[in-house]
Parts: sequence; structure tokens; C-alpha cells
Amino acid sequence: MSGQAGRVRIAVVFGGRSAEHPISCVSAGAVLAALDPDRYDVVPVGITRDGRWVLPDPAQRLAIVDGALPEVTGGTAVTLVGDPGGRGLVGLDGGGPRIGLDVVFPVLHGAYGEDGTIQGLLEMSGIPYVGSGVFASAASMDKEHTKQLLAAAGLPQGDHVVLRDASGAVAADPDALDAAARERLGLPVFVKPARAGSSIGITKVTDWAQFPDAVAVAAAVDPKVVVEAAVPGREIECGVLARPGGGLPEASRPAEIRLRPGTEWYDFAAKYLEDAAEFDVPAHLTPEQTRVVQQAACRAYLALDCRGLARVDFFLGAGPDGAERLVVNEVNTMPGFTPISMYPRMWAATGVDFAQLVDRLVAVALEETRPAAQPALDGTRT
Repeated sequence: MSGQAGRVRIAVVFGGRSAEHPISCVSAGAVLAALDPDRYDVVPVGITRDGRWVLPDPAQRLAIVDGALPEVTGGTAVTLVGDPGGRGLVGLDGGGPRIGLDVVFPVLHGAYGEDGTIQGLLEMSGIPYVGSGVFASAASMDKEHTKQLLAAAGLPQGDHVVLRDASGAVAADPDALDAAARERLGLPVFVKPARAGSSIGITKVTDWAQFPDAVAVAAAVDPKVVVEAAVPGREIECGVLARPGGGLPEASRPAEIRLRPGTEWYDFAAKYLEDAAEFDVPAHLTPEQTRVVQQAACRAYLALDCRGLARVDFFLGAGPDGAERLVVNEVNTMPGFTPISMYPRMWAATGVDFAQLVDRLVAVALEETRPAAQPALDGTRT
């Protein structure tokens, strides 16, 4: 192993170029605190908003304090060795020792972190890492393709429309959504960037006059925009976790998010800055409802070819025929690990505390083996 005294050397990577940069910092703070120093030689690695990799100052604040969001601002510049034989970090200026790594925990949310990009970089570098691979990360990050894959697996989806290249003329076109689509979707609708998280760039539209501005807000985050019909029902979440040694994944006890009076929906401020929601962990569900949610969460995880972990979000309510219906909202391949995040809280309620959860994720990542190279061509290719 790369670490001292037989410890596993793990790089916890956080920050990044997405709008979810500060939430990634908060998640990383909790993960760093949970890693046992007797078992792990921990290397914190921050990525600045402009994409620079640094070994941050040990005093780097990784928490929200009085509403102020944390940010990676600087440190010793490093880069990942692209050669699989290197398996680690080196100083960007060529100076300083090489830091060998056994595994990486990319606690990154959103673009350039949860969308398959860093996963591809780590694959090329030959370093095991926590979480889903390139395909699952990319597909789960894109709401359009998530919906397509889940629908193909027979998991119910809410009605929606995709607007492409909404950063251009579409954003300014009040008729970007035709009359037939508006009638089918009804009001309210939620206008979302196709590839973003933490409710960033999302607008709840209650009047079609608000629609062009809502598209512009979403398109500022991603030029592909998804317009979703509101799905009435309880907001239920469920964690999925791989089992060491392989086999089918395990689902946590589900949880429920209940908004306090006066809060219209679960936006960024409600999630992280305001006391706007109450959480039932576990959710008050019947045994049958719990079983259905857990099964659907595992089916979604498998349908998207996830690895390691995922959080699956649902709406549980009545369908058009009055019968109870469970609808998948989205799948998060690197859910939040902040002190208030639902994923670790659901696993704590299931009997896996935060430190055990992190240990298990690292153990599963270390079990992953990939060939160092593809077989050479024998000259008979046709």
C-alpha cells in the first residue's frame, strides 16, 4: 500500500468547477472527519472553481458558517499522473515528492465531477475510486437519459419535455413549448438544467408568462433544459449501497422530506441555508410501501449500471386512476455527505453509521479490478 504503516492512502477530492462547488466542500469535510487515521493516510485534494488541483491549506474551512459557503481558493499545485504506472499525484511544477495513492474518493457534485469526467481520468490513471463508473455517472447526471433508461427498465417517470440548445434562441422564444405540450404538462411545471444538481437553476413555473425567464435561468447552467410536469405526492428518498464481495446491492430504510408551511418547494436555500424542511428518517411507510421503494431503488441503480452507491428520489402519491403510484424523480451517483444529507442519515437509520459507511465504500472501491491494458491486436483485424 502507498500509505505509511500499512495504511490505505486515500485522496479525498472536493470542490470542482460546477455550481455545486461549496456543497462538495461541505460533503468532503464530513468524509475527512469520518476516515480513521489509524487505517487511512488521508490526502485532501481541492479543485478550484477554475479547475486547478491543489493540496489545500490545513485550515481550509469546509463548512457553511453563518450562511457563508466554503470554497477552495488555493494551495500547493498538483496534478494527477496520467500514466497508470504512476498511480498518484505530483507537483505541477515538477518539484516535491510524488504522492502515491491506493484509492480516490471523489466527493464531487455536478459537472466535471459527477458526470463521468473525473471517473474517466481516474480510469486512465489506473487508480480505484469510490462510486459509479464513466457511463453510469454520465447517464445519471443527464436527466433526459436517466429518464430514458429508467423507463426502459419499467420504472414510472413523470411527464416531461426536453428543450435543446436552450442557451440560444429557445430561451427567448415564448413558444418554445407548444400549446399541445403545455396542455399535456399542465401547471405548475419545473424547468431544470438537464445536467445539474442541488436544485441549482431550477424554477417552479405557475404561470406560462414566467416560462421564458425560467428557461433562461436553467440554460445559464446547461444549454439542454428539461421541463417536468409537477408530480403530486410525498417526497421519498432511498439509499443504495454495494455489498463488499459483490452480489446485489442493498437498500436503506427510506426517508421523507416534508416542507414547512410557507416553503413552496425544496430548492437550494431550503436544502442548505434555511430551516425550511423536516425529515422523517426513516419515513412513516407501511412495510409494503417500504419494500416497494427499496426494490425500485435497487432496480434504478442496476438499470443505470451504478457502482458503489446511489440515492434514488421518488414521489409517492395517487396516479390518474386513484391508485397509489411511485414515480422516480432522479438518481444521484454521488449524493451529499454533508451533516444534514439524507444519504448518510438513511444508512445510520438502517444500522450503518457514517464511519462504517465510508469504510464500506472504500472497501468496495478497492475490490474493483480493471485490466491494465487491452490485448494487443494480432494483425488479423478485418
